[in-house]
Amino acid sequence: MSFTLPKKEKLKSKKLIEQLFNEGKSVSNYPVKLVYLKCVHEDGSKLKIGVTASKRNFKSAVKRNRIKRLMRECYRLNKPLIFNNIEGDYAFMFLYLGKDMPTYEHLDICFKQIFKKLLTKESHENLN
Repeated sequence: MSFTLPKKEKLKSKKLIEQLFNEGKSVSNYPVKLVYLKCVHEDGSKLKIGVTASKRNFKSAVKRNRIKRLMRECYRLNKPLIFNNIEGDYAFMFLYLGKDMPTYEHLDICFKQIFKKLLTKESHENLN
């Protein structure tokens, strides 16, 4: 398991993003929310991810891009936590809901907690 984020793991399909927000489930740990959907990817990737920060909360594109970069980096470094423990293919969208600029350390803690919540939620759903 490498700590990379290749192009095929990036969520770009408008149809899939729309389906994700219409049918997906969510897990949150303020200021980050994860919307996820179990689906099948044609290119063989196990996960596809997207990140977003609100233009309403951050008018400056520089700040939004910084937040998205931090979120992608947190995902990339914590990817083995989810990648090795989840069954099936998923689409993830990480939303930054906060109103102030986050630090990497704070986001890292949030991502670890979100992944724990996701794994427990999915394991309960698979049992039922």
